[in-house]
Amino acid sequence: MAIALRNPVRASPAARAAAPRRAVRVACQAQNNDAVAQIGTVLAATTLAAAVSLASPSAALADISGLTPCSESKAYAKLQKKELKGLEKRLKQYEADSAPALALKATIERTKNRFANYAKAGLLCGNDGLPHLISDPGLALKYGHAGEVFIPTFGFLYVAGYIGYVGRQYLIAARSSSKPTDKEIIIDVPLAVRLAWQGAGWPLAAVQELRAGTLTEKEENITVSPR
Repeated sequence: MAIALRNPVRASPAARAAAPRRAVRVACQAQNNDAVAQIGTVLAATTLAAAVSLASPSAALADISGLTPCSESKAYAKLQKKELKGLEKRLKQYEADSAPALALKATIERTKNRFANYAKAGLLCGNDGLPHLISDPGLALKYGHAGEVFIPTFGFLYVAGYIGYVGRQYLIAARSSSKPTDKEIIIDVPLAVRLAWQGAGWPLAAVQELRAGTLTEKEENITVSPR
């Protein structure tokens, strides 16, 4: 009995040439993701270092728009004296060891610490004796008051964008699984942790996706209610 052997299936030259290209694309994409994560970590560390260095204002460059350092402001000292005098006047109305007297003594200590901390922080005071925050980015960076409004605002925007971007990446990854709804109900912790590390460089990743056209959904995929 003769047995006929089938010729082995051979890949076409085009398929053999396409396989290395696919492997190269996958490797390049993985390298790009790792690079974005590393750049994001460096960016976060650099931002933290800049925040620490810029948070302390310089007393020599404190005069902005007529404002003076609270530690040198006569109006600030007058306001402190006025508040303490009012508290001490109320304190005299109660017995030394009574509950209201103890509460007022604690308030007096907190008031003294508050005024002292404002003076040590290098805040600027106006003619009203109240501390004023420098919100203009140019003046804040130039005169060393970035820690008052600029850095907290930048930090808020970075953290809010980080949470939104990582959450978006998790939903995209869950969509490709066999049970995407289950991953939304029960969080896949290993996947979430991996995406959380990669999300440190979300500004760069968002710019790359915007250029590639993958950051926003296509217009034809957006449902519109009938009108």
